[in-house]
Amino acid sequence: MVFPIVGGTQSTGYEISNSLRFNNNDTAYLNISRSSQSNTTGTFSVWTKMGVPSDDNVLFGGHTDVNNRGYIYFSDPDGYVGIFSRTSGSADIAYNSNGRFRDPSAWYHVVVAIDTTQGTAGNRFKMYINGTQYTDWGTATAPSQNASLPILNKAAQTVGGGYGSSSVSSMADSYLADFYYIDGQQLDASNFGETNDNGVWIPKKYLGTYGTNGFKLEFQQTGTGTASASTIGADTSGNDNHLTSNNLAATDVTVDTPTNNFCTLNPLANAGGATLSEGNTKCVGAAASDKNTFSTFGLTKGKWYFEIKVTDQGARGTIFISDTEHNSYTGTNYAGHQTWDGVSYTSATANSNVGSGASDNDIICVAADLDNGQVWYAKNGNIDTSGTANITGLPTTTTYRISQSESGSSVSTMEHNYGNPSFSISSGNSDANGYGNFEYAVPSGYYALCTKNLAEHG
Repeated sequence: MVFPIVGGTQSTGYEISNSLRFNNNDTAYLNISRSSQSNTTGTFSVWTKMGVPSDDNVLFGGHTDVNNRGYIYFSDPDGYVGIFSRTSGSADIAYNSNGRFRDPSAWYHVVVAIDTTQGTAGNRFKMYINGTQYTDWGTATAPSQNASLPILNKAAQTVGGGYGSSSVSSMADSYLADFYYIDGQQLDASNFGETNDNGVWIPKKYLGTYGTNGFKLEFQQTGTGTASASTIGADTSGNDNHLTSNNLAATDVTVDTPTNNFCTLNPLANAGGATLSEGNTKCVGAAASDKNTFSTFGLTKGKWYFEIKVTDQGARGTIFISDTEHNSYTGTNYAGHQTWDGVSYTSATANSNVGSGASDNDIICVAADLDNGQVWYAKNGNIDTSGTANITGLPTTTTYRISQSESGSSVSTMEHNYGNPSFSISSGNSDANGYGNFEYAVPSGYYALCTKNLAEHG
């Protein structure tokens, strides 16, 4: 069995500083056009963290027209992984897994290596997941020997999307990081990753060559549009094979990476049926459900800071720090803050600390001290943790998760920033370790919700 990589708990010497967030409904992708060639060999390597598992997660595609197209996916709406391709209207390669991959909390490393010149059919297509070659295929149609596949040889190549017919319509809903295309070589996963002393598969720097059309995407730039060294699709391999960005914004370049994994909301812990997007950082609540959508991280100790942007206030939106995935407020230990009227609650008891409610585009700042069982809230301003907390007396011997809930007919929309915002930050503030990107100053001794901080302080 292949296990996902939680990521970021140990320094490896090779750090990945950025990823690119793809939102399925945005039809967001990168593309490059090149002269058509008859190529039989190539390797793709990428780290990916899923958005909503029920959406597509297309990594790479190639296309000339409706009859000559293909793409690599991890995963499809049912969680399967594989490749689809056709030439002259007929399928030339088709692999679809028996296993499903649906964990939105972790980073996976995916390598696809193709060499149709191989005499053994089973060696012409190989997929590696977290360093191990995947072999549990339900469908396994190998390409014919010396076949030239659309994904390798055609004029249009795409990252984060694939041609469903005549246009890019099968999209990624995920984060992609450290993306390599190696032209003309079939390489295994050991060229891009290694196992650390704890038996965990981690990234390593690729030291080989790229071939004429190869490229590396590190997502260090935030410019959009036409391909160049200063835009999102900048090629850092030295080949200058830059990709053009489509329907992507500077805010889609993120600090959530396989070497420092950030907390998000969890679509698999979504009791109320809220709608998640933007890499599970944006939540549109489910009307009058009194049920919560929870974070991927569980927190047992430490001091943590995060911000919630109320994009649309709605009627009864509430932010929780809760010890259980409950369906209502009763019988649990939690700190709740109603964004609509500013009232803070603990275990269904109203506190005397009442602020004003949030309007659209206000930011609620939260500092949670789980070592001492207290929580501070502020609206559009810095938190002073030397003063009296809004919430006190939370038990310090349990595990808490952050969540959002609705109890009204008009739902609220909130963007959760645990250090990896989907919205524009005007000032830019990180914690004392240099992690996270926040609108307001992080209180002293409080930290962004990422695995490097969790390993040190959680």
